[in-house]
Amino acid sequence: MVLSHSAWSTRAAAHRERLLPYVTPHLERRHSGVRHPVHDFLFTYYAHRPAQLLRWHPGFGVRLENAPEYEGLRGYAEGAVTAAWLARQLPLIRGLRNLLSATAGRSPQLGCFGLHEWAMVYRMEVDGVRHPEWPLRLWGAGTDAVVESHRIQCSHFDAYRFFTPPALPLNTLRPGVGDRADFEQPGCLHGTMDLYKHAFRLSPLIPSELVADCFELAWKVRVLDMRASPYDFADLGLEPVRIETPEGKQAYAAAQREFAERAAPLRAAIIAECDRLLGRQL
Repeated sequence: MVLSHSAWSTRAAAHRERLLPYVTPHLERRHSGVRHPVHDFLFTYYAHRPAQLLRWHPGFGVRLENAPEYEGLRGYAEGAVTAAWLARQLPLIRGLRNLLSATAGRSPQLGCFGLHEWAMVYRMEVDGVRHPEWPLRLWGAGTDAVVESHRIQCSHFDAYRFFTPPALPLNTLRPGVGDRADFEQPGCLHGTMDLYKHAFRLSPLIPSELVADCFELAWKVRVLDMRASPYDFADLGLEPVRIETPEGKQAYAAAQREFAERAAPLRAAIIAECDRLLGRQL
């Protein structure tokens, strides 16, 4: 398939305009040396630079007419992603498909209540927490009491690995770096945010519109993740979800269920892209 210069440049401009409202404030903060504990996360935790996010790709199997700006980009030759690049990415594609298919095959578990963030500061001195400039809503003792009075059941390795040493044995699960497919479940907020990571890791083999869809969902999930955390971000306009109360638990589980429903078609779309790419190698 060949896209005319007019067609692809229109899509590229729309993609950029869609994401600039997220990227521009981050770049301005970075230039000023100011950090945002919620909104900077997708740019600092994930290894996908703002410029990479803003750059549009049509996906494998499409050639761009009159596109000299794509020459020299990773995976490209003569305006299209090469078959050689696809071949190099096959282990990644197979691994992601396995992980996402295993996740999609499970029912969402909605009883974790975001306690992973609380376990990350359990019995920790204030100067050791990830966001020391922001107070804990219940202070240290109150935060520790919440952790100790709940059943911690974090299934996501990249959250679990940040637990403080005293919190690690409190988790009922032991997810590891090599067995993610055995633990990931569609109700996990971090698993939903990671759809963005999985999508951009497949770039430029998949259309950038799918990457942007995953990014925007991850942005919303990150806000809930931090509203339910032990930190007090009220000064940022983020009303706490008080998961230490019955009402807060109910609100968190309802939002978690909604995000799981919104993530399902995106996960399915990434799986479909993996199948399409793997089918090109048959």
